[in-house]
Amino acid sequence: MASTVRVQAPSGNRALFITTLAVPLTGWTVHAVSLHRKLTVARRELADRRDPLTGLLGRDGYTTKARQIADRYGDSALVVFVDLDHFKEINDGPGGHAAGDRVLAATATRLTAWAGSRGAVGRLGGDEFAVAVRIGPARRELRLAQLTQLLAQPVQVEDGVQVDVAASIGAASPEVLGTTDLSMLQRAADAAMYSGKHTGRAVLAGPQHATVPSINGRRAGRPGTNSLGQAA
Repeated sequence: MASTVRVQAPSGNRALFITTLAVPLTGWTVHAVSLHRKLTVARRELADRRDPLTGLLGRDGYTTKARQIADRYGDSALVVFVDLDHFKEINDGPGGHAAGDRVLAATATRLTAWAGSRGAVGRLGGDEFAVAVRIGPARRELRLAQLTQLLAQPVQVEDGVQVDVAASIGAASPEVLGTTDLSMLQRAADAAMYSGKHTGRAVLAGPQHATVPSINGRRAGRPGTNSLGQAA
């Protein structure tokens, strides 16, 4: 709230008094601007942070770009969740975690190629991935079938050994669900993915998938997981 100060003093002293009042205000303004800039830079760095193994966006960076795609393309947007099947068996196999890392890196490369340069691909953690991309309703079924085939190709690990892989895929579109809200789309894609687990086909979410309870975009109470959707 502004206040008026009446000072009976020569004009030179009055100018000195007013200047003295202005110095602290100027200092706080500079500090606030500097803090805002630092926060902006920190947010950008967080959004651009990459997963060191796959080179994909982390959860925060993916979420930012996926939300932009959903808002921009509306009914032509598609959110896809991918979970590798039997990944623990690969890690526990002869090739160990090195083989598992090769499979994760190969999956990231395949998802990136499928999504194209304008899509957003992120690793949510472990063997879970997410993609946001522009695919119109007329091409959606074909493109999801192509993704299923692409992710099912064997991956070559050390010494030329090939590992069989498979993935469960769930997708959600604003055109079907009637919303561009990313949280709703992710919830539905996640539920669709688990409804088609180990079937070898991608499942496009319907309105019923959007009502499945979830926490942080992961289904709650799923067998073998805790309340955060993490392996128990």
